[in-house]
Amino acid sequence: MRVLVVDDEPQIRRALRTSLEAHGYEVAAVGTGEEGVVGAAEQMPDLVLLDLGLPDLDGTEVIRRIRTFSEVPVIVLSVREAQADKVAALDAGADDYVTKPFAMGELLARARAALRRVIPEQPAQPTLTYGALEVDLPRRLVTLGDEAVHLTPTEYGLLEAFVSNPGKLLTHQWLLRKVWGQGYGTETTYLRTYVRALRKKLDDDAAAPALIVTEPGVGYRWIAEPSD
Repeated sequence: MRVLVVDDEPQIRRALRTSLEAHGYEVAAVGTGEEGVVGAAEQMPDLVLLDLGLPDLDGTEVIRRIRTFSEVPVIVLSVREAQADKVAALDAGADDYVTKPFAMGELLARARAALRRVIPEQPAQPTLTYGALEVDLPRRLVTLGDEAVHLTPTEYGLLEAFVSNPGKLLTHQWLLRKVWGQGYGTETTYLRTYVRALRKKLDDDAAAPALIVTEPGVGYRWIAEPSD
């Protein structure tokens, strides 16, 4: 599970990173609201821990911006104890509110609870049909018309990422990390080569795409609608 920490206090960021990593979480930490919004978009974390008192943006504004593109669980960490602040944060889209100083055990328990609320909502992988294209996710089989489409493991990983996130803008960095692993993120030429090969095997014309649209300089988007 990947956690994004957004807090302007270096000692808090260090403490959270140490404790979370000790419990098996992968942690990214930033110190401003703008960095938090960008991090939530590019890194697609599983959980955001957010301070309200940031130097550039109020935390509630950060939540509102994140909610325009993501439903990632957000837990607020703040010294503000007033009910009005808690209500404002929750109304903006926060999932929980923890007042500083806090016990790490309590925060970890709240993090697990927030993640549990999200994970069970993931449906069983279906078989998806897009006209002549069929993607059988449980069996990892792809057919086009009556012919099997032979994909490499990497090509299939890309296809699975696309069909599992229909309509979403998937950034280069997110796709590289999702398919190739966390050590990747800047190899856009590598990614373009595999997307080109996948399009060819799926008979999708990049000039007039019916499946995968390129968002220049940013990433790709799966636009096909299931047939049933």
